[in-house]
Amino acid sequence: MTLIVKCPTCRVAVEWTAQECFKPFCSERCKLIDLGEWAMEEKRIPGESVPVENEFEDSSY
Repeated sequence: MTLIVKCPTCRVAVEWTAQECFKPFCSERCKLIDLGEWAMEEKRIPGESVPVENEFEDSSY
């Protein structure tokens, strides 16, 4: 029995097999759309923000 999942981007059914190169996505296109959404910060993991410290900042002023 093969596991069937839905593509996170377009919701098309995808078989979870070794032959599926882009799982859980149905295609490279859907995979790249998802990556772009993460890169543009349209998607995020819930939680508290972590302050960014600039390690190159000179605090001697």
